[in-house]
Amino acid sequence: MATIFTRIINGEIPCYKVYEDEKYFAFLDINPLKKGHTLVIPKVEDDYIFNLDDETYAGLCLVAKKIAKALKESTKCQRVGVTVMGMEVPHVHIHLVPMDKEKDMLFSNPKLELSADEMKSIAEDIAKRI
Repeated sequence: MATIFTRIINGEIPCYKVYEDEKYFAFLDINPLKKGHTLVIPKVEDDYIFNLDDETYAGLCLVAKKIAKALKESTKCQRVGVTVMGMEVPHVHIHLVPMDKEKDMLFSNPKLELSADEMKSIAEDIAKRI
């Protein structure tokens, strides 16, 4: 059965897309820690990042880097934090979180509640900078 992320890639579930190419996909987290919190995923389904073949792994990291640069520019944050947790959805995903202090990366922090219009605007702004 396809993961929720594969269903997002296939257009079965809506998202706020930031980036897509033939192998990778990126979209805003619907429960963001900070405005611009983005998930970067390979289109191939696997539940553990270190199971990816070297080419897919390296490509995923390079796409994440490209998106992080656009995210930093878009949000005017000091840094973009990176984490791979991936236990809640069995599909490899990298979290990119704009941060101004280390505590911004705590997943125990309350999640932001943003309107659909805000999410759309944030995604469009990041996408245009890639």
